[in-house]
Amino acid sequence: MNVSVLGVRHHGPGSARAVRRELERLRPDAVLIEGPPEADALIGHVPGLEPPVALLAHVPGAPDRAAFWPFAAFSPEWQAILYGTAAGIPVRFCDLPAAHSLAAAEPEDPEPFHADPIGSLAAAAGYDDPERWWEDVVEHRGDTPFEVIAEAMSAVREGHEPGAREARREAYMRKTLRAALKQGFGRIAVVCGAWHVPALAGPLPSATADNALLRGLPKVKAELAWVPWTYGRLASWSGYGAGITSPGWYHHLFQTPDRPVERWLAEAAAVLRDEGLAVSSAHVIESVRLADSLAALRGRPLAGLGEVTEAARAVLCEGDDLAVELIQRRMVVGDRLGHVGDGTPMVPLQRDLREQQRRLKLKPEALDREIDLDLRKPLDLDRSHLFHRLRLLGVDWGTPGQARGKGTFRETWTLRWRPEHDLALIEHAALGTTVVAAAGRRARDLAGAESAALADLTSLVEQCLLADLPDALPGVLAALSAKAALDTDVTHLMAALPAMVRAHRYGDVRGTPAEGLAVIVRSMLERICVGLPVAVTNLDDGAAADLLKHVDAVHSAVALLSDPALTPGPPPADDPALADGPALEEGSALADGAAGAGGAPRGRWLGTLRGLSDRQDLHGLIEGRLTRILLDSGELDDPADRMSRAMSRGQGPARAAAWVEGFLAGGGLLLVHDPRLLGLLDDWLSGLPGEQFIDVLPLLRRTFGAFAAPERRAIGERLRSAGRDEGEGEQDVDERRAAAAVSTVLSILGKAGR
Repeated sequence: MNVSVLGVRHHGPGSARAVRRELERLRPDAVLIEGPPEADALIGHVPGLEPPVALLAHVPGAPDRAAFWPFAAFSPEWQAILYGTAAGIPVRFCDLPAAHSLAAAEPEDPEPFHADPIGSLAAAAGYDDPERWWEDVVEHRGDTPFEVIAEAMSAVREGHEPGAREARREAYMRKTLRAALKQGFGRIAVVCGAWHVPALAGPLPSATADNALLRGLPKVKAELAWVPWTYGRLASWSGYGAGITSPGWYHHLFQTPDRPVERWLAEAAAVLRDEGLAVSSAHVIESVRLADSLAALRGRPLAGLGEVTEAARAVLCEGDDLAVELIQRRMVVGDRLGHVGDGTPMVPLQRDLREQQRRLKLKPEALDREIDLDLRKPLDLDRSHLFHRLRLLGVDWGTPGQARGKGTFRETWTLRWRPEHDLALIEHAALGTTVVAAAGRRARDLAGAESAALADLTSLVEQCLLADLPDALPGVLAALSAKAALDTDVTHLMAALPAMVRAHRYGDVRGTPAEGLAVIVRSMLERICVGLPVAVTNLDDGAAADLLKHVDAVHSAVALLSDPALTPGPPPADDPALADGPALEEGSALADGAAGAGGAPRGRWLGTLRGLSDRQDLHGLIEGRLTRILLDSGELDDPADRMSRAMSRGQGPARAAAWVEGFLAGGGLLLVHDPRLLGLLDDWLSGLPGEQFIDVLPLLRRTFGAFAAPERRAIGERLRSAGRDEGEGEQDVDERRAAAAVSTVLSILGKAGR
């Protein structure tokens, strides 16, 4: 019996080539590979996969318990699997089962010396960079000295016993090796991390001792599947099978053993030329010379990524850091996304998403890609529905952005596929076999949750409309109506209303029916109008600021209520939320506002605000903001009188400053175009004693600091010109000298001779 243990570095191109050559030389009867043994049944699908891919192990119903074992084309383990499947010999994983590793978290091993064995060897060789040492000693060699690596690791491990977790992992590896020997395999090759070689080579501990280490381990039910991986994810991965910082570079080294430096820099030049940068063949030649010279000066057998990057920076990019970053992103890391074939086992939800991706011509990619959707086109509308359904399932493949142009029929999405999305699909597989069915079930589950707040339900209604889930919408609306009827906090209703209005608006634009939504919106607005007079009473500064945000949001939402379906009449008489509420007294401001507008939402809302604005017990911030809203809506004709009263001597400076802050929250152009308001504000500020001015200064800074720079400049110009006019007084006008200018102006205006 012959056992060969090949110690490798995970994701090392030199190790990958050396493992393949060594296996072809050894011609083993079986290959054992570091990895979860539950995945043995999935090995047969490897020839149909396109790396990078990963083994996903997860505990059903526990999305936080999952682990990935990534593989790239340049991973030694991947090459060992390809060799075994091509040769028709058994290939098995031999690490601790995922059922144990995903069980209850274990305490960290004290002083885990094995955390960086490569760093220890690099330091012994005089290298301060472990990556560079490994590249020089292993990756840039024509072959990997497996015997030397085994001796080096034995020396590193000498006197340092592995921690409890590592001891159990190695015990299971030996257990798997004994089982393979017992089955009669004469030549066995074991491919594992270099650190584990001393534990598997030479005389093995007794089976009794290993079984004792494995006895009583916690265990859970684990399921495994192949999922696509990305080079970007491989670069950021840590932990078991730790990632590497330059997967694109390693892919190049593996695929291009002949003249890798020259070909890399030529490709970098092509990337820069694609971005419109002038890079010639002479640039490439000089950069290759520089990289080789740097390697020779540093005593390296071959220019590594450091030398190549420095050469590219100095010659190809001419010192431009942005160009270097482009090479880093496109080539050093890379945008490669693996592919798992349709013949690979996957849950029906994953398979349905693949079919929809083909139908809608959407290809998953590892880099951000922005697309614009025109919802008037059936294809784009279906794409939008898919993205919103996936977001309900926690699959944020698409992130909505600010749409270009005007109109609610446009959407902008940024697409980027991440490996974790497959885990989310697997976790939600029990909700349905299709994306639409699973999203609908998810919406109904969220609506039925006791912890669902009113704002959550209104947001859910909006999501159902955006995702086109008509089967789920009635249940969500029923839950929303019940929650709204029982919620007596007007701020909750105010927080929920904007999403409801948006939902109705988007539903109309998309042609999605939403029976009952208009009634709920009208009822919620009525409750807000009835409850707001009480909510504005006795507010401190923080509560006033919070309520003001809700007032602004509701005001913006009311402006969208132009659909006739939302305007008829009062709310239903049997609305339980109004059963115990205050009635509208005949002749009151609220009743007059509602009646004057024929019950329209805008009239009802503005009537409520008008009634509140005349109260004397309002917080200054609230009163000022209501005055501004009513003025902008054409409901006031005495803003100067109101400002004069607010800043009179009978009002404290702090309240007056708060009134000004609320009044000017809509922007400062009003002061530019209304000299009387500007004069009142100027006189008030000028009349404040020094101490009072210092007290209100923070509020004033916050108010005027929110103005755009042109607004502040225009206000200053107005004040300066007003001061100049007052200082100069009235001047006599020489009508004879002005006649020529007046005539010219009249001619320009087309009024000559009139």
